[in-house]
Amino acid sequence: MKKFNIRKVLDGLTAASSSSSANAQPGTPRENDVVQETLQSEHFQLCKTVRHGFPYQPSSMAFDPVQKILAIGTQAGALRLFGRAGVECYCQHESNAAVIQLQFLINEGALVSALADDSIHLWNLRQKIPAILHSLKFNRERITYCHLPFQSKWLYIGTERGNIHIVNVESFTLSGYVIMWNKAIELSTKTHPGPVVHISDNPMDEGKLLIGFESGIVVLWDLKCKKADYRYNYDEAIHSVAWHHEGKQFVCSHSDGTLTTWNVRTPAKPAQIITPHGKQPKDGKKPEPCKPILKVEYKTTRAGDPFMVLSGGLSYDTVGRRACLTVMHGKSTAVLEMDYPIVDFLTLCETPYPNDFQEPYAVVVLLEKDLVVIDLGQIGYPIFESPYPLTIHESPVTCCEYFADCPAEVIPALYSVGCRQKRQGYSKKEWPISGGNWGQGTQTYPEIIITGHADGSIKFWDASALMLQVLYKLKTAKVFERARGKEEKPNTDIVDEDPFAIQTLSWCPESRMLCVAGVSAHVIVYRFSKQEITTEVVQLLEVRMQSEFSDVDSPDPGGEQTPTLPTPGASSSPQESELPTQPSTGSNSSDGPRDNIPCLQMRSSPLKQSPGYQVELVIQLVWVSGEPPQQITSLAINSSYGLVVFGNSNGLAVVDYLQKTLLFHMGTSELYSPSDPFQRQPRSPRKAKPSGAICDSNDGSNASEDRCRSPTSAKMSRKISSSSEPKTDLDAKDNSFTRSRSSSVTSIDRESREAISSFYYCESFPRKTDSLVSPCLLVGTTHGSVMMVALNLPPAGDQRLQQPVGIASCGTLVKLKGGILTMSLLDATGTLLPPSFEQWYDPNASDEEKEKGRKRRPASPPSSQESQDTHFAILCSEKQAKVVALPSQTRIYKHSITETSFVLRADVVQMAGANCIACFCANGHIMTLSLPSLRPLLDVNYLPLTDMRIARTFCFSNLGQALYLTSPTEIQRITYSQETCDNLQEMLSELFTPVETPEAPNRGFFKGLFGGGAQSLDREDLFGETAAGKASRSLAQHIPGPGNMEGMKGAASGVVGDLARARIALDERGQKLGELEERTAAMMASAESFSKHAHDMMLKYKDKKWYQL
Repeated sequence: MKKFNIRKVLDGLTAASSSSSANAQPGTPRENDVVQETLQSEHFQLCKTVRHGFPYQPSSMAFDPVQKILAIGTQAGALRLFGRAGVECYCQHESNAAVIQLQFLINEGALVSALADDSIHLWNLRQKIPAILHSLKFNRERITYCHLPFQSKWLYIGTERGNIHIVNVESFTLSGYVIMWNKAIELSTKTHPGPVVHISDNPMDEGKLLIGFESGIVVLWDLKCKKADYRYNYDEAIHSVAWHHEGKQFVCSHSDGTLTTWNVRTPAKPAQIITPHGKQPKDGKKPEPCKPILKVEYKTTRAGDPFMVLSGGLSYDTVGRRACLTVMHGKSTAVLEMDYPIVDFLTLCETPYPNDFQEPYAVVVLLEKDLVVIDLGQIGYPIFESPYPLTIHESPVTCCEYFADCPAEVIPALYSVGCRQKRQGYSKKEWPISGGNWGQGTQTYPEIIITGHADGSIKFWDASALMLQVLYKLKTAKVFERARGKEEKPNTDIVDEDPFAIQTLSWCPESRMLCVAGVSAHVIVYRFSKQEITTEVVQLLEVRMQSEFSDVDSPDPGGEQTPTLPTPGASSSPQESELPTQPSTGSNSSDGPRDNIPCLQMRSSPLKQSPGYQVELVIQLVWVSGEPPQQITSLAINSSYGLVVFGNSNGLAVVDYLQKTLLFHMGTSELYSPSDPFQRQPRSPRKAKPSGAICDSNDGSNASEDRCRSPTSAKMSRKISSSSEPKTDLDAKDNSFTRSRSSSVTSIDRESREAISSFYYCESFPRKTDSLVSPCLLVGTTHGSVMMVALNLPPAGDQRLQQPVGIASCGTLVKLKGGILTMSLLDATGTLLPPSFEQWYDPNASDEEKEKGRKRRPASPPSSQESQDTHFAILCSEKQAKVVALPSQTRIYKHSITETSFVLRADVVQMAGANCIACFCANGHIMTLSLPSLRPLLDVNYLPLTDMRIARTFCFSNLGQALYLTSPTEIQRITYSQETCDNLQEMLSELFTPVETPEAPNRGFFKGLFGGGAQSLDREDLFGETAAGKASRSLAQHIPGPGNMEGMKGAASGVVGDLARARIALDERGQKLGELEERTAAMMASAESFSKHAHDMMLKYKDKKWYQL
């Protein structure tokens, strides 16, 4: 039972005084007892699920050649791990310091990361959510390079001072063995050699360590003798070093663009010096210096010439040239241009053993904004087709929508048209990064994410089962002419850059109708078709939306209004040339040279439209008396009614996309007064009747200089939109938040800059006196007003295409604090009443198929029907939520969501068989409220708003799903469902799978006989505490994790973990059985020896008397 208190009475009085619906007193009407709510707090829990997209600002990379897992570290301390398609993982270092290097413990399910804050961490990858087992923080030295030999537990760490420390990765403790820089270089050297830039052991002799210093000195260090065997000097700074697998040669890359090849036993001078991209002078002089070669890798093949892969090294005269990767194979040199600068690259080889022929088969190239894998096995070095969703940021994301539990047939339909868009020329081989296993997900419902981009493109993504795969890409800019010269640039004055950027979109999954609004005040309506068509002339409708002014100053509803109605877009000639001449001089202002001109020029040539989304209608707002049109702040399409409605700070407009006509547009202030003398029953402009003029009563007056307009709002809008940073390219909805917070809700402000913020189509009671439901439209504004607009639809069929749709404003329903964010409708039982829709049919199919499709569609809802049920209108603003009973328009519930902050995004969502409101506040709180009673069910301080990108892209969906753009390149998905959180472990993919390590290379008979094979080293005897002593305690601080390596091996969960444990147990059992067999054999040998000795003694003393002993 709801408690009665004085505060509710005061709230009711406030609502009654600020709203045009007078009967808003609180109380507990009988409707309250009807709805039995099932949602409880126990149904909700918040947690992150997966992160998709390209790692933002990558800094390092590593690959496990046995597990076939790729790890990428970023400048913000993030780790992203990739396996086969659908196997992805994200984890984060607490310090957020940049990851400077990564090293896999190959086939061990572990990873070492070195950070810019001089800490190293050991990650356990045998569990689905990787965790840090150990950390070591260096206090006195800066880490510059790490090296972990294959199948070794000793990690070499090079520092800025030129020293090398050794860490036991099992216990994460420092060894007392240290290689000091002054012992490594010659005593006669007077200068410091610089930081350590390379460490590696000789592939054929683990006891010899190659150390590269930045200054150009390379030292071959004998670990046993603790002295330098050889020192190699070169004048240019070193960037990287690579061994030949036989351990007799190594290659260095230098800052002058040269590669030096050294024989190990001849340190006096390089065996070869080449400048891959340098011009060779004819007179034999030294080639001109080139840009530094940042990295080189030297890989051998059994059957042919070795591969040398390098990045950088281009000549200085190639200014403006893109970054390149060079592949040298035998006498051929291939220069592969990249779209972005190269961060790192790795050559993938068949064997993990450094002392065997490497057999390289691919190169993974990590770019600043992309990941490319090159096939070395095919002529021309084609790239592999990436299975990962790494192209989210191909153009900056400007808006985002999430649809969980959408119709099952939509994803196959989008995939079927999207697969035709794929590029050709990829490698025919399988993607080489193929490790891990998919999770055993229980979620089977289809999920779709739609992203709008700055270049006008829209991407549809399949987001089912915690994966992400691009389905289809739509380019909306194709319907416009692109500016080719400076003389055409003024046409896009609203935005200096990205004039085609997507501002907001409305999608109906059932009918597949799509409507998008762009920053240049344009709206495009799309239909989905599986047939290809060519459109000779794209249908265009131009709309003139003028700034509002007060009715007192300019109430003139005279005949001047008629010319402001644009002609229907069905004319056969191009609309651009006709429409500017249509209005009379009454609507043209002499003080502004630009009038009735859209911001973008329509395409004049025929438009070939591939299967998929095809343009049905283009709507453009035009300049008015020298003022550019205001950006569109809200948009909604309804396939059942055939209507598109959009709004901005000048008001709203309703377009009939079936008849291609503007039905209705008026200023926001006019929606407030249904008893206005200019009460309108607007008609379609196709019918040249006087009533058509009335629907535009105030929009066409020539008193434009008297408009009550905020002088900064248009400038602010333009300034934000034209910013060069994509993340600050805010949509107008974000602007409206600022306006609504800083403005008091007064009639003057309402008349000046009140914008339309949201729409909701429904079938309800538009007026208090109605007893029958009829189609209507809820309109929300940035000042918290909710208005009803009644829609009178002609009967379905031919009459719908010929008769106009009637529209009438019914005044204010209720008033809330802050801008309206979302609206919805429940019936008397608390069931959500979604907007009506028609089922999809192919508009370009044959007439027979069309008829079949149309028969399958439900008949258009009648304009009214008998109903005794009461509806609940759910209304949520930036500050509060209210529930209003219809048709009585009585407020029955009210909840203040926040006083000190404001809500950025709110959605009415389905959850656990019921409905609730999900809200995301600017202070970082995520909240849910029950419906209809608005009981708080969840309130978690999740993520403070640090970037407007989050505000622009955060969206909730059904079944406890939500997402936002956490960086310009990555989507973070979260869940607020307890059930999903409980099942998350099962749904996540496995990174580690038990795989046998390949056998070591066979040394061969002669190498074994003469000692020519690889020399092993017992590092434990050398680096252990017994031989090397303890390291200085002040050098580094050890931070223990939840367990050591042995604990890690048993920490895995699920089937893979059980297999891993079983394998370890079998290994241990086999080892114990082997030891037992050895012991038994030793005992038998001992017994045999004893028996022999006893027999010998018996023979010795057999014939002797006792006194002879």
